[in-house]
Amino acid sequence: MPKTLIKNIGTLISGDIAQPALDADAILVENANIARIGKLQELGHITADLIVDAAGSTITPGLIDSHCHVVLGDYTPRQKQVGFLESEVHGGVTTIISAGEVHLPGRPKDPAGTKALAILAAKSFANFRPGGAKVLGGAVILEKGLTEKDFEEMAREGVRIVGEIGLGSVKSAEDAAPMVRWAKKYGMTVLMHTGGTSIPGSDTVTADQVIGANPHVACHVNGGPTAISVQEIEKLVCETTYTLELVHCGNPKATIEALKLGLEHQALDRFIIGNDAPSGTGVVPLGILRVICMAASLSEVTPEQALCMATGNTARVFGLDTGFVREGLPADLVAMDAPMGSVGKDALEAIAAGDIPGVSMVMIDGKIEVTTSRNTPPTRRKARIG
Repeated sequence: MPKTLIKNIGTLISGDIAQPALDADAILVENANIARIGKLQELGHITADLIVDAAGSTITPGLIDSHCHVVLGDYTPRQKQVGFLESEVHGGVTTIISAGEVHLPGRPKDPAGTKALAILAAKSFANFRPGGAKVLGGAVILEKGLTEKDFEEMAREGVRIVGEIGLGSVKSAEDAAPMVRWAKKYGMTVLMHTGGTSIPGSDTVTADQVIGANPHVACHVNGGPTAISVQEIEKLVCETTYTLELVHCGNPKATIEALKLGLEHQALDRFIIGNDAPSGTGVVPLGILRVICMAASLSEVTPEQALCMATGNTARVFGLDTGFVREGLPADLVAMDAPMGSVGKDALEAIAAGDIPGVSMVMIDGKIEVTTSRNTPPTRRKARIG
């Protein structure tokens, strides 16, 4: 079996917010998975087909974009751009999660068409890896008329997500609640729009409406793009156990207020990070890194915690087999370091200072997809391959 050894790791981020950093400086990858983690001198003699010298760089799990409005293929009708998903890989993102294919021109809104679109998108993205990225597509938009049998069929055909409730004709908690129960019965992860309107046809959604619908994830509590009040965010933090999403295309002040509440109530394990793009804000290849930097430079959240919010926290709520550096899991890994000119000495110090770290390697399922990011600034130390 092909083996890759990654050695001379400066800091190894686990993805587990309860223990964000691992005491290890080497990873052995066999085929697509992480085989061993530890100190190089303790791993014994290893024969590898490929050696990656991290040169003191920080290694993290591949970042996960928890909120992307994909359609079909690597094209966004909203911003008329090609290659936006592949471009995220150059920002360290290895997994992208659909929040609903809402931007499809002529999107069907009848039950049959809605169901068909979700199944098509789920099956299409199961076979399509833009830039190597794993895309969890086919997030069904709730429309009136969908039945329990529809959810059973969609789940059977690979639909795993209910796109953010409020973007379709089902808007009230009363209308959404039975569909949420059906979706949960068949193993789907349920998302709900939170905050002000984002597109024509959507509504403002309050904390009480979210609680009434009872989803798994309260999307963009910091605004998508308009945020609910701090008091509303506090209600979601204190009165629910929902996963709380922060997005780049949101309200920066609300982002920090939400994180303060997360810290105060020891709820950071419930926070995840997404882009909420493509949107009117645009296409944001470095959006996940930018939110990580915002969290760690403008609040008391540590860089290690922020990175785990964008990896393991998201993986856990969506039931993914990635997002953590653990033996047996897929080798989705990113090498990053302080950018040239940063006051930070490594990636973590750069993030704490608010600087976007440079990415010098992205590995997905054990295959190196990026050796020099075209989107991040150049790294001070570069992972050397070969």
